[in-house]
Amino acid sequence: MTLDRVDAEAGSTIELPAVMLVDGDKVTTSADELSGVKVSAEVQENLRGKKIVIHKFKNKTGYHKRQGHRSELTRVKVTAIA
Repeated sequence: MTLDRVDAEAGSTIELPAVMLVDGDKVTTSADELSGVKVSAEVQENLRGKKIVIHKFKNKTGYHKRQGHRSELTRVKVTAIA
């Protein structure tokens, strides 16, 4: 699973909040019921996403502006849901 950058080294374990729990046909999204659920994940690597190029242009004025952006990402592997 890929997330926005998490401040953790590769190989370390992080704890994520549970947002939704699916158990067969039962789906739980209530914050009260999910308060005791913990998700543990292992950080596999920190990486950068695909380059996005932004180009602004205004007609008849010669205005061009070019800008690029790459998102900082973290790839994690879920190890336990308790």
